[in-house]
Amino acid sequence: MADFYELLGVARDASSDELKKAYRKLARELHPDANPGDAAAEERFKQVAHAYEVLGDPEARARYDRFGERGVGGTGSGAGDGFGGGGLGDLFDAFFGGSGGPFGGGARGPAGPPRGQDLEVIADVAFEQAVFGATVPVTVRTALRCDDCSGTGAGSGTKPVTCSECNGRGQVQRVRQSLLGQMVTSSACTKCGGFGKVIVTPCATCNGDGRVITEKTYQVDVPAGVDTGSTLRLTGRGAAGPRGGGVGDLYVHVRVGEHERYRREQDDLVTDLPVSIAQASLGARFTLPTLDGDEEMVVPPGTQPGREFVLRQRGVPRLKGRGRGDLRVRVKVTVPTKLTDFETELLKKLAESRGEEVHADHGLLSRFKSAFQ
Repeated sequence: MADFYELLGVARDASSDELKKAYRKLARELHPDANPGDAAAEERFKQVAHAYEVLGDPEARARYDRFGERGVGGTGSGAGDGFGGGGLGDLFDAFFGGSGGPFGGGARGPAGPPRGQDLEVIADVAFEQAVFGATVPVTVRTALRCDDCSGTGAGSGTKPVTCSECNGRGQVQRVRQSLLGQMVTSSACTKCGGFGKVIVTPCATCNGDGRVITEKTYQVDVPAGVDTGSTLRLTGRGAAGPRGGGVGDLYVHVRVGEHERYRREQDDLVTDLPVSIAQASLGARFTLPTLDGDEEMVVPPGTQPGREFVLRQRGVPRLKGRGRGDLRVRVKVTVPTKLTDFETELLKKLAESRGEEVHADHGLLSRFKSAFQ
């Protein structure tokens, strides 16, 4: 067998986390479920698993570093499969939560069809829909059970038959000689692909897979208060597993559009209220269009730029709590860029009455600007 470190693609001083990461990556790529019928991948998977089983144990790794493979020849039980007595499936399950497959699907036992893949999709939601909640459609390309064969993969009038190679177990055991005697390894049956049954006459519609690839539209209930980055899980709306396997889940990632007037700060809604100098100075009354309807607002005399008015419980419903956030209205005083002669004279008189110095010589201002152009 090749050097264990080379098999895992790591340096000899690799940390335990680096070893684990390298092993997980290779195990997903080489696992028999991901390479049905590929004997070379299956053999390399076993070698990688054995290499990690040794290097993942500090004591066994020390012996290997000192004596090579001869120093770890006795790490297996001898009566099992050479992987600490647990078998390849147990070693794989220890890292992937019993998934039995490389795609994050559900559990698969020694025999039988695997669970279908989990799927992901982005749902574009309007700003108001995210605030108040809505039902929105999402379309995903997925694998659905074939109706013509009811998901079995067998043609009309036929049914799957028990595999003669593994007798329906989905796995076969192989015995090989080592320096310590016989070692038994278990792997997926190459004849039935680990299903335990063989399709003699495949369904013409799905070609024996038991599912068809198509687009499917689901109606998703978006709760009030979601924001961009929220993820909704639709159980049993993912891809169907081959030949009657379980169905995965669908994960819907929410993306909220922008609003022309309002922006969101956590559970609060924020907007700017443009007012003129005269309105800020003398006070004014405004009709503010909110997401709940029009609100009457009074800006008192002497309101300064940036002042914030708060309308309680007019914000976003709290997704993980009760009540709503607030609506915060920030005053934005607008300064006119063009004035009539009459308006200029009025402002000059106001400045004179307040003892404020101004420069209203437009010719002088024009020359001043041209100096910096």
